[in-house]
Amino acid sequence: MGTEVQITHLMAAAAVILCAAQIGGRLARWLRQPTVIGQLLAGLALGPTVLGHLPGGLAHTLFPPSVSSALSGLAQLALVLFLFAVGCELDLRVVRSRTRLVLTVAAAAFAVPMAAGVALALTCRAQVAALGGPRSAQLGPVLFLGVALSITAVPVLTAVIRENGLQPTRVGVVAFAAAGLIDVLGWSVLTFALLTGGSQRGFAWPARLGLFALLVAAQLTLRPLLRRMLTRTAGDPGLRLGVLLAYACAAAWATSALGLHTIVGALLAGVCLPRTTAEGTVPAVVVERLHGLGSLLLPFFFVLSAQAVDISAIPPAGLLALLTVTVVGITVKVAGGTLAARGSDLSGRERLLVGILLSTRGLTELIALNAGAQAGFIGGALYSVFVLMALITTVLTQPLLSLLIDRPLPRPGGATDGVPRRRTPPRGGDPKGGDPRTGAAVGSA
Repeated sequence: MGTEVQITHLMAAAAVILCAAQIGGRLARWLRQPTVIGQLLAGLALGPTVLGHLPGGLAHTLFPPSVSSALSGLAQLALVLFLFAVGCELDLRVVRSRTRLVLTVAAAAFAVPMAAGVALALTCRAQVAALGGPRSAQLGPVLFLGVALSITAVPVLTAVIRENGLQPTRVGVVAFAAAGLIDVLGWSVLTFALLTGGSQRGFAWPARLGLFALLVAAQLTLRPLLRRMLTRTAGDPGLRLGVLLAYACAAAWATSALGLHTIVGALLAGVCLPRTTAEGTVPAVVVERLHGLGSLLLPFFFVLSAQAVDISAIPPAGLLALLTVTVVGITVKVAGGTLAARGSDLSGRERLLVGILLSTRGLTELIALNAGAQAGFIGGALYSVFVLMALITTVLTQPLLSLLIDRPLPRPGGATDGVPRRRTPPRGGDPKGGDPRTGAAVGSA
């Protein structure tokens, strides 16, 4: 196939992907679900689950092998942009208002699901291996399965908080802050799992650890240069954005060269970017532009993720596994967040709301699954099971919340605030989300 024909196929595929994602996102918002759910369903429809079963070889015609590498490249670039913005917006200062409570809730909502995932990986090793999981009890794959149950998707969580009017309440503040800490723990353990196991190319894991430490040191030494660059290019947003994108891609290339996933470098680059505003944050215009570009490309990632998912091909054992991980995934998250808040000034209803909010997974789960699949930790029917688990747990968040927010909730200062049942259409798939404290944009995954 010639270059011009490949470009023609790529343009057709891109048009279909972007249109399907917009339609799916609009339908999801109309159903009071996060946009990311509609976009993920659109990706599933363009994969083997729906398009692959249509007659005439439409799937092969639309997505021939000749354009798969280009689509994969666009998907990886979307992840780099998204995770770079996540790192830019990571702000743990929100913990200060309720440090002990937030730390306790975050630790429990991460550790309990992590332990459950590890226990399932070890006790059901044969069943997990038969579905496409690791065949041995190596540290990396086992930790990965624990992380897969521990993740909380902050973009979806913040959109749900905003949609339900929970920004000024104690529930919103605690859930948002705890989710940010769970983000840090989740990405740290996932990075360690990728370092210590998997089928990545490159050096042995001790060498990777040493080189990764050098990469962190190099990032930190770049901070003075980056600070000057952010200050001097304030009047030229295009130049500043171009330099930052080059910086993020270079960091992603470095970790990829070490045998890690590109998302590790992108996240690290965002974390190390200097906070130059008076509030100690990255300029909002920078983050908004990053999110704008990432939002445009994320549908390519959804389609790429869905290419390995064929619901009709999941065996009966896989359906049982789906039921198990979904029930366990919701239970351990809700129980961990709820029980950890005991002894605080939160009521029983508030504690339950915090646990339900922390059970959302969404886009962040898909990114982790993609990294695990590339590392050889997960595949086959088990990959499909976890993708569907992320979809189901996210969809169930809003109905569960609706059962509990029909009465006013206390603000952080103790006063109560009426919680409107509906404000604006949800924007859960919009990685900008919203800061529950101020309503400002946030994009932590």
